This record gives sequence, C-alpha cells and structure tokens, in this order.
Amino acid sequence: MAKSRTSKTALPNANPSSKPTPTRVTRSQRTPVSTRANIMPAPPVPSSGRSQRATKQNACLRLLARPDGATIEDLQSATGWQSHSVRGFLAGAVKKKLGLTLVSSKAEGDLRRYRVVEAGVRGR
Repeated sequence: MAKSRTSKTALPNANPSSKPTPTRVTRSQRTPVSTRANIMPAPPVPSSGRSQRATKQNACLRLLARPDGATIEDLQSATGWQSHSVRGFLAGAVKKKLGLTLVSSKAEGDLRRYRVVEAGVRGR
C-alpha cells in the first residue's frame, strides 16, 4: 500500500478546506482611477495646414531631393540607420508607399547616388 504524500510546509493547525474570507469593496469605497485625459494635457492644435516635423524620413527626402542626390553613407549619417535599413527605406517607403521616382546613378570610381525626380524625368 502506497503512502500518501503530505506537504511538509503546511501549517499544523491550518484547516485545508478553509478559504480566506474575501473582503468586499463597493463602488463608493473605490478611489477614482486617473485616466490619461486627467493626467496629460491636450496636444496643441496645429495652425493652418500640415506642419513639417523633423523626422528621419523627411531628412532623407530632403537629401534625395538635392540635384546631386545622396549616397547610402549620406543617408546613414543623417539618420543613424544601417545600410540595409536605408536600402529598405528607399525601396519600401520612397518607391512603394510614397510612389516617388527614385533614380540611381554611378560615375566611374564614384559611389552610387540616389535622387528623387519628378515623374517622367529621367537621366542626369
């Protein structure tokens, strides 16, 4: 016959079937929960039109809009991104999401330069 295992950590006088009596808190006893609206002030309403925020995407687009464009290294130093992130931004955000025309050019012995051109304009 197998021995029954009992917990050695159980209190000797504790009744295993007794549960602690739950205390009940009514709505009037509860403290009001502070909401985000109570803590945070309302954001300022922008003035007429859309304002340009200083974002990494806007910094890249300004560099790409220059007549000579920008290299991967230029975009990396402006944003702090790694080279694969810059290339992903060029393919995903610039070409696909924004629908801009991205032209790359490489002179002999020079780094590849990328620039955004108006639709229908090609070459340098």
